[in-house]
Amino acid sequence: MLTMHWTRQTFVHWPYPPMDLQRLLPPPLEVDVFEGQGWVSLTPFVVSSTRFLGVPVPRGTFPETNLRTYVRRKGRPSGLWFFSLDVTHPAMPAARLVGIPYSLAHLSVRGEGRTRRYTGRRGSRGPGYEMEVRTDERIEAPHRLDSWLTDRFHAYSLSAGLLWRTPVSHEPWPLFRGTLVRLEESLLAAAGLPEPAASALVHTSPGVGPVRLGFPRRG
Repeated sequence: MLTMHWTRQTFVHWPYPPMDLQRLLPPPLEVDVFEGQGWVSLTPFVVSSTRFLGVPVPRGTFPETNLRTYVRRKGRPSGLWFFSLDVTHPAMPAARLVGIPYSLAHLSVRGEGRTRRYTGRRGSRGPGYEMEVRTDERIEAPHRLDSWLTDRFHAYSLSAGLLWRTPVSHEPWPLFRGTLVRLEESLLAAAGLPEPAASALVHTSPGVGPVRLGFPRRG
């Protein structure tokens, strides 16, 4: 359905007690855990080269920021559950028809050398963030957790009481370690999440592509 490239990506991950996440999920989804911990990730990046059914999309390069957790369902693939997806492209919120929580926002992505700076705000007074990240060494042999957090190929959503699952396909991420230089954010609280109790794990990536998003199907 949609093809695109995802570039200038940063993943900021926090461990959470599964009970803090489960209360925010619709049944029959369950928190997916790694060694007993649930995880939440704040992920800003740039979408580019967007095509719909092979046709280039106007204004097909734009920033996006998502806040997500990791879920599983019996008899189905594990995947992602999005608390929020902020974009600048006016057409993307149409995906709310299948429950994907896109919102229009003011977003920016800037970079100099190994440093990236991201900002985002929904409206003039809505939740947002300011982030500065430094890219460190390349991860030549990803740990199981590195792959568990970044290689997810299904996204779940809920609309009108129906669960939907959108397939996603792309090559494995080229990953680098990252350092969170500065972060001020209100997205976690807006999603109903408590403040993280542990320091963040950070990955950066130049990106992947093409990324293919299939048609949503009943989850």
